[in-house]
Amino acid sequence: MSPRGSISLLKAAKVVAFLEKRDFVIPEDIKAVAVSVMAHRLVLSYEAIAEDISNEAIAEKIIASVKIK
Repeated sequence: MSPRGSISLLKAAKVVAFLEKRDFVIPEDIKAVAVSVMAHRLVLSYEAIAEDISNEAIAEKIIASVKIK
């Protein structure tokens, strides 16, 4: 993701925190919005397109691989 993508991810996570009546972001807030924010920013290879792999599927795999301590 680009720096602008990171900023968008943070802003979206802040919205989730606000809706949960918190004034701080937790890792779960970021995970809640990460797939939506990241998916449209990914550019698929021709191989991925040919194999009918979606942007959302790739974003989900990336987010699932991140461990929260």
